[in-house]
Amino acid sequence: MLASDLDAAALLIARTRGHAALPERLIALYSRTGEHAACWFALGLAGAMLSSESGRRRAWLRGVRVVAGAYGLNYAVKVVVRRRRPELDAFEPLTSTVSRLSFPSAHATTSFAAARAFGQLAPAGGLYAAAIAFALSRPYLGVHYPSDVLAGAVLGTAIAELWP
Repeated sequence: MLASDLDAAALLIARTRGHAALPERLIALYSRTGEHAACWFALGLAGAMLSSESGRRRAWLRGVRVVAGAYGLNYAVKVVVRRRRPELDAFEPLTSTVSRLSFPSAHATTSFAAARAFGQLAPAGGLYAAAIAFALSRPYLGVHYPSDVLAGAVLGTAIAELWP
């Protein structure tokens, strides 16, 4: 069995197991808050505005720059790789997307970049739980292969780790 076959099989499982109307709506709503990294920009800017200590404020703003950089680099990789979003014959995607390009997942990239960048400033466990939830939501909704979100998680973590 090829890696692409495993990816497609895992996507089919994610798209068909544990589905009911209410969870689908809630997961789609949650996933939408991650569009264009909006929730992560909001968190970073709020953290900076609420910080009374200048070093902490700078750290929050660094995190915002990390997320912005991750978003931009993710887009560059998508344009180069040009992997199309999955299409499952019997299952329509449960949410809309801003592009037809799939690899890597911007939700996973920006979420893991944010979790790493903001992890010293806010509870890291909660940030990583949110990042994992964003990543898992994408195959569940049928808009990403599992390898898209795995690559995004690795890319986002690496960007945050290497960002000056």
